[in-house]
Amino acid sequence: MTLFAIFDAQAGKTLAPAAIPEKFSWFAALLPPAFALVHGLWLELIGFVVALVALSFAAPWLGADAAIWLYIVFAIAIGFSAPGLRRHSLAWRGWRHRGDRVAGDADLARLGALESRS
Repeated sequence: MTLFAIFDAQAGKTLAPAAIPEKFSWFAALLPPAFALVHGLWLELIGFVVALVALSFAAPWLGADAAIWLYIVFAIAIGFSAPGLRRHSLAWRGWRHRGDRVAGDADLARLGALESRS
């Protein structure tokens, strides 16, 4: 069972609610740029690219091993912060937080949110 944050679309739109799982995201940790593109996190993608460029420029002074380990730590941090990044992005786009729901998967969380709405 996972805790999901439920978000409703802006008023007047008939989109299904979004269910954001509150857990570590392997997708975000292994492929941060793809995760940012899939979820429309444009500022986070730019920040990731800037951090990657800065790390590559600092690599000669840090050493190759240290640069690789810093990238791994950075990717793991992105994996842990992925739910917060998605919640913030939805809130910034005008989605409203309806509450939290515990469910087996995202579809069950959305279904429960739709049932409680009516």
